[in-house]
Amino acid sequence: MISRLSDRKANSFNNAAITAYLALPQNLRQTLTLDNGKEFSKFKELESNTGLKVYFADAYAAWQRGTNENTNGLLRFYFPKGTDLRRFSDAKLTKAIERLNHRPRKCLGYRTPHEIFCEACGGALAI
Repeated sequence: MISRLSDRKANSFNNAAITAYLALPQNLRQTLTLDNGKEFSKFKELESNTGLKVYFADAYAAWQRGTNENTNGLLRFYFPKGTDLRRFSDAKLTKAIERLNHRPRKCLGYRTPHEIFCEACGGALAI
């Protein structure tokens, strides 16, 4: 999941995250592991509005958020570190997200995140 934020404030993060997570079926809203950024300081509000249980990774322990860190690395192919995403249209960001969601992953048995998500939702691609 990705959302464009206007700033790195807790209210901005929560508004985007709550909207995004409420769009998911309840059974897919279980846990979320965050780093220790100030934008996550209102995590209790996020928990109460979405039903998520929020955890925090230890400092300098990127492996505790492996999928997130790997996906950030894949995003760097499209948007190098330090790139101001405000320079890009929503269409350009959406295209990069679609490509990543349809990219086979070894850790998923060479299935795509999109396929796994559709299966979890019981959608048309469910096996």
